[in-house]
Amino acid sequence: MTKIRAAVVQDAPVGFDREATLDKVEGLLGKAVDAGASLVLFPEAFVSAYPSGLDFGARVGSRTPEGREMFRRYYESAVDVPGPDTERIGELCRDKGVDLVLGVIEREGGTLYCTILYFSRDGRLLGKHRKLVPTACERLVWGRGDGSTLTVVDTGQARVGAAICWENYMPLFRTTLYAKGVQIYCTPTVEDRDVWQSTVRHIAVEGRCFVLNAVQYACRRDYPADYPSKDGDDPDTLMIRGGSCIVDPFGEVLAGPVYEEEVVLTADLDLDQIPRGKYDLDSVGHYSRPDVFQLRVDERPQRIDIVHD
Repeated sequence: MTKIRAAVVQDAPVGFDREATLDKVEGLLGKAVDAGASLVLFPEAFVSAYPSGLDFGARVGSRTPEGREMFRRYYESAVDVPGPDTERIGELCRDKGVDLVLGVIEREGGTLYCTILYFSRDGRLLGKHRKLVPTACERLVWGRGDGSTLTVVDTGQARVGAAICWENYMPLFRTTLYAKGVQIYCTPTVEDRDVWQSTVRHIAVEGRCFVLNAVQYACRRDYPADYPSKDGDDPDTLMIRGGSCIVDPFGEVLAGPVYEEEVVLTADLDLDQIPRGKYDLDSVGHYSRPDVFQLRVDERPQRIDIVHD
């Protein structure tokens, strides 16, 4: 029997402040390790903000100078991958002996991406995944990922993968993760509506995998004082209410969901539950029909290359 104690963090970053947020990651990671966790998941866009309610000064056909300045601040708080910040995070994982899945805002060139980073307990950056389709107004500030980061990593404890927020409504992406042998499926998100619970439970059953669901819990006070919040300036105003949970391969909830508070949830994952579940449902194996259905995934990087004749 193989068991892993996993933790999901429900908390908020220090918005638009990368260094302060990394300090907070260190403290929360320590709290999870003190609870016995050997694998920890943080929410989407944790380093260093999900820009809830911002419009970045955009209207159809126009952008304001104030919106451009807000984007510059957001850009400055993002993470280079790899870079000094990923080295720091790797050192934290090595010092605490823990595997980590962490949501960041990544910058490359002039573009930001909503990205998940995977770190091993020996401090290595194992890989990353960039969100394929930013949802609605997120498209204004985040670029689209491509098939080159449809990542499932082997941490030595388990095969771990992630789909970010509404990527989990993309059936072919879920199927890709199942086909890559994901055992612990992570759903880092800011989606705090009740219906999300049915989504993560469905994924657990469909993929016969454990689902770790980490949601931000954020109030107005977690953002800069001059942040133009659509909900006003009361520091206690709730911006993202949480809903983190942990689910087993039969859809049974092992921990959570918890709303409207900061929390680190833990649960012991018995990996033997996965083959027990796949006995009667392997959606990419005996319960698939490859003679009828085929999935083609292009995992080549999509970028502009300079071609010299």
